[in-house]
Amino acid sequence: MIGENRYLNLSSSNFSGIIPPQIGNLSNLHVLCLGSFYKPYEFTRMMNMNWLTSLRMLHHLDMSGVALRKATDWLQAINTLPSLVQLHLSNCYLLDINRQLPSLNITSLSLLDLSGNYFNSLVPRWIFSITSLVSLDLSACNFHGIHPNSVGFHNLTSLKFFHVRDNDFMNSSLVLEGLSSTVGSNLISLNISFCGVSSTALNSLHNLTSLISLDVSHNQLTKAIPKSLGNFCDLRDIDLSDNNFLNINLRNLLESFFECKSSKLESLTLRSSGTSGHIPDEVRQLVHLVHLLLDFNYITGIITPSIGHLSSLRTLSLIGNMISGPIPYSIGRLSSLVVLHLSYNQLNGSLPGSIGRLSSLELLYLSHNRLSGNLPENLGQLSKLEELSFSYNLLTGVVTEAHFAKLVSLNYLNGTENNLTLRRQHANWIPPFRIQYLHLNSWGLGPEFPLWLQSQGDLRVLDISNTRTSSPIPGSFWTSFPNLSYLDMSQNHIQGALVGVPTTLRVLDLSFNEMRGKLTHISNGSFPLYLDLSNNFFDGSLHDLLCSNDVKKTVALKLGNNELSGVIPECWENWSGLLFLNLENNNFSGEIPRTIGSAGYLDSLNIRGNKLLGNLPTSLMNLKWLKILQLGRNELVGSIPAWFGKNLSSLKLLNLRSNNFHGNIPPKLCYLKDIQILDLADNNLSGNIPSCVNNFRVLSGEGNAYNDTFTFSPFDNSKPVITSDSLVMKGREDVYRSILGLVRLLDLSRNNFSGQIPSELTALVKLKSLNLSRNQLTGKIPEKIGDMKSLETFDLSFNKLSGELPISLSSLSFLSSFNVSFNNLNGRVPSSTQLQSLNESSFFGNRLCGAPLIERCVVEVPGTQNQKEDDHGSHGSDWGLIISIVLGYVSSFWIVLAPLIISRRWRIAYFNFLNVTRYMIYDVMRKYCRNQFPE
Repeated sequence: MIGENRYLNLSSSNFSGIIPPQIGNLSNLHVLCLGSFYKPYEFTRMMNMNWLTSLRMLHHLDMSGVALRKATDWLQAINTLPSLVQLHLSNCYLLDINRQLPSLNITSLSLLDLSGNYFNSLVPRWIFSITSLVSLDLSACNFHGIHPNSVGFHNLTSLKFFHVRDNDFMNSSLVLEGLSSTVGSNLISLNISFCGVSSTALNSLHNLTSLISLDVSHNQLTKAIPKSLGNFCDLRDIDLSDNNFLNINLRNLLESFFECKSSKLESLTLRSSGTSGHIPDEVRQLVHLVHLLLDFNYITGIITPSIGHLSSLRTLSLIGNMISGPIPYSIGRLSSLVVLHLSYNQLNGSLPGSIGRLSSLELLYLSHNRLSGNLPENLGQLSKLEELSFSYNLLTGVVTEAHFAKLVSLNYLNGTENNLTLRRQHANWIPPFRIQYLHLNSWGLGPEFPLWLQSQGDLRVLDISNTRTSSPIPGSFWTSFPNLSYLDMSQNHIQGALVGVPTTLRVLDLSFNEMRGKLTHISNGSFPLYLDLSNNFFDGSLHDLLCSNDVKKTVALKLGNNELSGVIPECWENWSGLLFLNLENNNFSGEIPRTIGSAGYLDSLNIRGNKLLGNLPTSLMNLKWLKILQLGRNELVGSIPAWFGKNLSSLKLLNLRSNNFHGNIPPKLCYLKDIQILDLADNNLSGNIPSCVNNFRVLSGEGNAYNDTFTFSPFDNSKPVITSDSLVMKGREDVYRSILGLVRLLDLSRNNFSGQIPSELTALVKLKSLNLSRNQLTGKIPEKIGDMKSLETFDLSFNKLSGELPISLSSLSFLSSFNVSFNNLNGRVPSSTQLQSLNESSFFGNRLCGAPLIERCVVEVPGTQNQKEDDHGSHGSDWGLIISIVLGYVSSFWIVLAPLIISRRWRIAYFNFLNVTRYMIYDVMRKYCRNQFPE
């Protein structure tokens, strides 16, 4: 170091954290920058600031990012620098603010930056004693108030830049009134965001006539900015984001700006403020507006034709609102527009051809709307366009070379999920651009492989999935892209074999095609991080692919639904970074490899639907991060290990369906507190259903279920890995993919479980599917079964259950599939909309009655209940009574017969009496028999 130096910048040096002692000898030093070259673990070495006291000529000191938590004398040392003009101490971990110090000796300080130091105290008096301050930054200092003996802002008459973001002392009307009355007319820039300022408090802020920049975002404002605040016509930058303007129309919120004859506003930001209404006609007066950012509000209505009057507008961003209607034709008048962002709205209609007039446009985003019709050809005239996105719309029709005629600057194109067809007029067409990111998912590009892609040597990301391509991939294709890192050609009909792929690929998805052949060395270097070759016709062994000496940094390997065979190789120690492995539905035989536990970071392991034999290897115990384990539809034997519950405690999905497991369910399996899907159906399990099932925390509603467990991105957000499973629900087997994370299932069907259904099972109030059918269960259905109010499918068929159906079944309002057939149940079917809407086959094989069954239940007559209980199904005494009544009537007949023959008057009277009596007896007998013989 040279003693005559006046400027010293060590901000980018590699010192170890100890201040070089030679700095104290530079008495003539004017500028010293030490900011942010220290490393966090070396901060504690700076114990004091005595070395500063000799630098009395210092004008500019920047120590931003240097930890001074141990240097309690920092302010005393700085107070010895009378010539100091600028002091930067942001993010220095300062703790002691020296609240008792009344004032500083520094009279020339114009800039003080203490931002990012969490003082958690009152604003000290000495700050308000610096009368020369022009710029004061106290952002994120967590000051709660002003020292009671402070004079406030009265001495800060030169202040022009005041930034106090994230300090709640600014939500006081008295503080804002003091700021206004003292320095309000001088302020140029004011930032009071994140201060909890209400509209009532903001009314105290006025007379800011020189203000150019105002940030009042992230506060509690509910009303329009008061007109008394200042001169809105000179304001150039205002941020009103993240307030609560739900009840304010956009036109009323911006009324103060619309009254200006010539507003100078350049940037207006209204993100997430909840304002409503449409973009008002008066916006045409904001002719100097450079940025209009209304992102993520609830703005409804349409884009009015007056938008075309903003001739100086360079950025128009209305992303994430509820704007509907068509894009107006007048949009083409915005000749200075560089960025147009209208994504995530409800825009409909055709794209106006006037967009082709936006000659300055560089970025055009129209994705996630309802735009329809053809893509206008004059888009191809935007020679400065670099990024174009119109994905997830309803666009149709043919795209030709004319749509790309002059797009020489195009670097990014995303037309995903539209019904567009690229029809080349020239077979040897070469696009005018050299694009890097190309997404044409769901376009019509086939059936021939699009050879024009090979002219795009700068490609980094290519997605041509679901494009109706069927011809084989040409060998030269793989060598055309030295920088390609992402390739998705899934969901086509591509044929042929897979040859070597570029070593630069991080993502390769060729799933759902018709590719064939062996999987040997598909890469001469490292494997892709994400490799999906599932749902093809690849065959043969995996040994050469998995056991090569290539670098295995792959995190997702999907080879399911092919025709692969042989044993699964024992070389998983080479795949230590693997998170997701899917080998389902192949023809693998042998045992589960013992080395599978070497892939210790696995989140998901799926080898269901093969011909695997033997016991579960103990090395599975090492997969402590495992959340998905699918071993169903194999020929595995043995008992379910007790260590599942302890070593694999993170499991959310366990599928052991259709194997040959035997024995009891170990009670420790109840340690799987986060389990959401447990499928043990179609095995030889026996014993009782454990009563500890109420420990399943997610199913009982005590824990949190995360859907992203079944859909996750292991290394970035560009290609999610989606877990699927084949589950039996509502009497049929289906594959669940996108909604698998919403399934809550317990399936123990087709085993040999005995004993009663544990009452603790009814605690699983979040369970949606319960299947205990085809077991040997006895006893009654738990009375509190109605507590399981989330049940949608419930199957207890083919057991030995007895008793009546619990009345609480009527509470299962979501029940759509129910089966208790072929048990020993009796009594009435409870009344509910769900139960009575079911098919009667759901109740067959029992002694049940009532709707939806044809058998009607007995209606008891008062006084007959005891008789029915005594008879217990026998009606012999009733027949004796009937015979005696008949004999009595016959004897009586002959007693009265003789007088009737002798006297005509008696005959007439008797027959009248006989008719009445006959009908009375008939009516009584009919009612009696109906009660006794309801069938």
